[in-house]
Amino acid sequence: MGDAIIREITLADNVQVARVIRKVLEDMGAPKVGTAYADKALENMYEAYNMPKAVYYVIEDDGQIIGCAGVAQLENHDGNVCELQKMYFLEKARGRGLGAQMISRCLDSAKEYGFEQCYLETMPYMEAAQKLYKKNGFEYIDAPMGNTGHYSCPVWMLKKI
Repeated sequence: MGDAIIREITLADNVQVARVIRKVLEDMGAPKVGTAYADKALENMYEAYNMPKAVYYVIEDDGQIIGCAGVAQLENHDGNVCELQKMYFLEKARGRGLGAQMISRCLDSAKEYGFEQCYLETMPYMEAAQKLYKKNGFEYIDAPMGNTGHYSCPVWMLKKI
């Protein structure tokens, strides 16, 4: 394995990114409805984040995309809150400290964009992810914020930035 690099998504990455996200969700046995699996944006992630105050990053290792995550304004929410979105890592990306680097990169961007809080939604059995989020200052909250359409993600977390 070479040195993995974190960089912004390009149009050419769309197909690989959709493949990574679906593969991780399938491996985890996630429902295909009410999760990112069914999101229309999945095939067009570059376009989906090609707007102000939004960015999507990929982790490239030896020419292959092995992980991804982004931040954007939380949908259907009035506050100055962004959402950490679609953070997924293939098995070969895990345990290498890349998750912490990715969160840090996303939060730096969120801060640059002027957001005050960062929200995320996840699944109860994604325990490694939750541990990582907690380690990075996210705390559990009792109810969802905004309306992302991800009704199959009943764990909500928030961090001040």
